[in-house]
Amino acid sequence: MRRSGIDELPQLINVLKGEMSLVGPRPTLPYQVAKYDEFQKRRLLMKLGISSWALVNGRNKLTWPERIKLDVWYIEKWSSWLDIKILFKTVWVVAKGEGLYADRETDEIARNEEK
Repeated sequence: MRRSGIDELPQLINVLKGEMSLVGPRPTLPYQVAKYDEFQKRRLLMKLGISSWALVNGRNKLTWPERIKLDVWYIEKWSSWLDIKILFKTVWVVAKGEGLYADRETDEIARNEEK
């Protein structure tokens, strides 16, 4: 289920309820948001999404700071065309299974950044 992205389908209910968008920064855990600095808080300026610019540009192979930078870039450059590009790219990335699992080095970096 994880490899195919089917586990994300229940989030469509949140999109239909207007709580999420198809494209936007991916949801994060409250304890992580509590640690955000001013730059990181900018990723909260848009509705969270099922897919994101970070997802289609590395997914879990990206470090947390890289994901934040891509999320803020997306918010600053937002357009309908960019959303369409992300949606098409999402289909490709999910079909290929790109970046689904972080390597051990990326996991170690992420754990150190959360401390």
